[in-house]
Amino acid sequence: MSRSLNKAILIGNVGGDPEIRTVGNGTRVAQFSLATGRTWTDQSGAKQEKTEWHRCVVWNNARGSGLADVVEKYVKKGEKLYVEGEIEYRQWQDKDGQTRYTTEIKVKELMLLGGRAGGGMGDDMDSAPRRSAAPTRPKTAATPAASGDDFNDFPGALEDEDDDLPF
Repeated sequence: MSRSLNKAILIGNVGGDPEIRTVGNGTRVAQFSLATGRTWTDQSGAKQEKTEWHRCVVWNNARGSGLADVVEKYVKKGEKLYVEGEIEYRQWQDKDGQTRYTTEIKVKELMLLGGRAGGGMGDDMDSAPRRSAAPTRPKTAATPAASGDDFNDFPGALEDEDDDLPF
């Protein structure tokens, strides 16, 4: 039997504050758009730019806690995120009977990469330390590698006393 793989990895900026809902059985789901972009120089030497928008859907796990709660607490418009998940295509009938199609990224892991879309760290950095969302798999690093021994470049890096470090 042959194997297959459906995996999407995106790094981009959140387009708007996430929408959080609770479905009929009490499971929570978060939705947000993620923008990724690319630039290139065309044949005439002019710089070109294109932004792609990705619809991301994040579900809590069956035990009632999970990534949707993390998204609700920490993800805001402009945040830079690492998202990993599966591509899912859906179709449905709208109220006028038209068939509609959508492509979504069903998120399995995410990490806050810090900063805002404008390149700065944001004005709210002094009032509340930023925290990276814990990935669903414990072997994935959630903080960027520090250059040298200066951890002051990462607000809140040493303030997480509740982390369960293996050393």
